[in-house]
Amino acid sequence: MKKRIIWSLATALAFAPILPTAAMASTQEVAAPLSFEKFAAEKAALLTEQYGTTSVQYALIDNGNIKVSGHTGLNDKAGKVPLTKDTVYGIGSTSKMFTAAAVMKLVDQGKIDLDTPVVQYITDFKMKDERYKKITPRMLLNHSSGLQGSTLISGFLFNDPDTYVHDTLLQQLSTQKLKADPGAFSVYCNDGFTLSEILVERVSNMSFTAFIDQYFAKPLGLDNTLTPQGALDAHSFAALYSPFYQGQLPTETTNAIGTGGIFSTAEDLVKFSQIFTGQKKDILSEKSAKAMEQEEYKKGLWPADADSSIDYGLGWDSVRLYPFNDYGIKALVKGGDTTLYHSSLVVLPEHNMAVAVVTSGGSSSLNQLFATQLLLQSLKEKGAIKEIQPDKSFGKPTKADMPKEIAAYAGYYNTMADQWKVDIKDGELTVLGQKFIYTADGSFLDEEGSNKIRFVKESNGRTYLWMGQYISVPGLGQLALSQYNGEKVEPAALGKEVADAWAQREGKLYFAVNEKYSSVAYMNLLAAPISVKTNAEGYLFNLKITGPNTAENQHQIPAIAGRDTAEVTFFNEAGIEYFEMRGYLYVSQDGVKPLYTGKTSVATIQANGHARWFTVPANAVGKKLTVALPEKGAFMVYDENGTLINNTVISGKNEVVLPKNGFIVFAGNAGSAFGISLSK
Repeated sequence: MKKRIIWSLATALAFAPILPTAAMASTQEVAAPLSFEKFAAEKAALLTEQYGTTSVQYALIDNGNIKVSGHTGLNDKAGKVPLTKDTVYGIGSTSKMFTAAAVMKLVDQGKIDLDTPVVQYITDFKMKDERYKKITPRMLLNHSSGLQGSTLISGFLFNDPDTYVHDTLLQQLSTQKLKADPGAFSVYCNDGFTLSEILVERVSNMSFTAFIDQYFAKPLGLDNTLTPQGALDAHSFAALYSPFYQGQLPTETTNAIGTGGIFSTAEDLVKFSQIFTGQKKDILSEKSAKAMEQEEYKKGLWPADADSSIDYGLGWDSVRLYPFNDYGIKALVKGGDTTLYHSSLVVLPEHNMAVAVVTSGGSSSLNQLFATQLLLQSLKEKGAIKEIQPDKSFGKPTKADMPKEIAAYAGYYNTMADQWKVDIKDGELTVLGQKFIYTADGSFLDEEGSNKIRFVKESNGRTYLWMGQYISVPGLGQLALSQYNGEKVEPAALGKEVADAWAQREGKLYFAVNEKYSSVAYMNLLAAPISVKTNAEGYLFNLKITGPNTAENQHQIPAIAGRDTAEVTFFNEAGIEYFEMRGYLYVSQDGVKPLYTGKTSVATIQANGHARWFTVPANAVGKKLTVALPEKGAFMVYDENGTLINNTVISGKNEVVLPKNGFIVFAGNAGSAFGISLSK
């Protein structure tokens, strides 16, 4: 039985391009020149017509003037709320630029020093790893703090501004240790920005929302920029849809505000971008703006420079964005992805230009490509560049004789939330079913010439799989990536006691019990599978097994592949096994019982507040389940493949026909009672 599952609830803010893995040639037909407005509109239409985006809004600013602003796609299906330039979108991790700017504003005011330990500002910040005392605000902003990554329990909710994820972060961090020495390398870290949000609040004695409003939104005229703690009902939000559900979804609120919770519009974002081009020095000093665009990624372990979209500054995903680096133009980018909203802000500080693209559906990477197209076309029209350069590739591979010692790089590599097996034989490398050919420069190249792999033994003694990629998307240009995508690990034999303990868990599902009932995560079946058979011996996915009840990530990979690490601990309570991972709590399927099949029953949320899971027994299949809902609660039903059948937060419907081999979860506040009725 194949089930759609979530292993890590924290992946919703991941910088994960929803793009083809192989390069595709981008063709351009010879045609009469388009006006810039029509050019922009046609590129925007590609997102909605070919690349799965529901709606898109975009704007380009040039020397303080908005040169183009537009929108296209579907808003509400009833057609009662049209898209406008004021339609509000969640901007996800592009919110981090507001957070970074807020910290730098306090630097301007002399209230924060970037290289003074955070503990001097947040005195109750503690961890079970003494190295935390060395973490500085700079390390929070350049992703080099060494924090595990994403503690986002109940962070993504439907139309619910609950501050739990913010309010509990310090307590959650107090139970964690670091993945690496502070400053050792930069690896994408959401918690660093939620901690920065708290830093701003402690130093300014203001709420983060009030600080952003006072120092950025009001003076810049960002009338449509707000947070879940603002007046949400007063704004028109872009409608949300999902391929996993028929019908419109409620507004998504990301309550880790400094990490990814700000709402805005494309026009507001390009107005905001002026603080990074030196045009609004009264808002943020030129010194601070320049500091934010420095090559912070070079301060720790990092691959050699190559074309890429990931080279961190302070807040920025890249401070040398491809393809602008090929034109000798400095470009800054920050992308954002929540579960349902996506955004990208690309700024050319030396040209006083920026483009913002915000969407419902799609991905930040597609938005970045669209923004790049608008900027290149505008630069060409202004004469700042002569021509738009063609897409790149590494060229077609020519097989060369492979030195025997290269074969030693075969084996297992840990990467984000996974483990890859790399096979090397007769001058060919295979990973994830894709074949690469050994070439004369000592690297492996795929047949299309779009993906290159080589192995690097770094100064820390660890071995990495580096991958360079050119990903071409017809009509939208090309994305480049250069990063260590995995770290080599060796199988580790387990003692009998440990092996027996993990064998008892093999093949079991564990169900999430501490996500709030309004969580967007309930769009999926929140069940994590446990299996050690498909990994290197001694590993659970990319976590090394350290005891009969413990496993942890021990790899150290910069950029993206090493993000969101965790320590997993299993324990028993009332004879039922649970595991805890970075604050998320899961219960074994042994604690999930069949739904009572009498005509009426009651399911009550106990004092611990844990959601209650049930399976659908054979004699309940096809019956109608009707539930009397408490004020603060919801129930969700899934079929045997994990597909959502009903979620009362979304549908408002308290009746559902029960599917074969399905699952039911009741979630709500402690003490909430669900009155259950079954009928034919």
